[in-house]
Amino acid sequence: MHRPAVFAALLGLTRAASTVGDFWVQNDFCARVKGASDDAPVTYEDPATKEKTIHGTADGRKACLHHCLTYTATQAVVAGLGARALGIRVHPGAAAAALTLSFGTHYIADRRVPGGVLEKLADKTGKTNFYKLAGFGMNGAFHLDNSWHHGWETVAALIATARATTR
Repeated sequence: MHRPAVFAALLGLTRAASTVGDFWVQNDFCARVKGASDDAPVTYEDPATKEKTIHGTADGRKACLHHCLTYTATQAVVAGLGARALGIRVHPGAAAAALTLSFGTHYIADRRVPGGVLEKLADKTGKTNFYKLAGFGMNGAFHLDNSWHHGWETVAALIATARATTR
């Protein structure tokens, strides 16, 4: 087995699945409400009924949890089927650890309440202005969020590779 090739395959599969899970599988409600808090409520307008509802911390946590579950399930399906097609056997414990890491770090980043983990990290690393950038075709918070995910998915792929074998 060529461990670097297995790592590259698993990283590619989970990265592709992450993008699908984040942008195609995630529904509009979760995307808009997952950062809601009691201090910064979110008003959601149902696109079909035009009904407006206000959401706080409990709904924000539920929406983020739902999104992270569908996101991680997308990764599991794509990585599982892709690994099988490539003849890679991922150890179930390593797969569970990798997916748990992906789920947890995704929740931390996507909860994105005012003063949340990503904003604090941006402040501590001198990226406050970039985090708040929302113009010129850019969204700094989105890009920092995305790079956070890429980094943790790389660690998760390393974990998944640790006990993998080939057929």
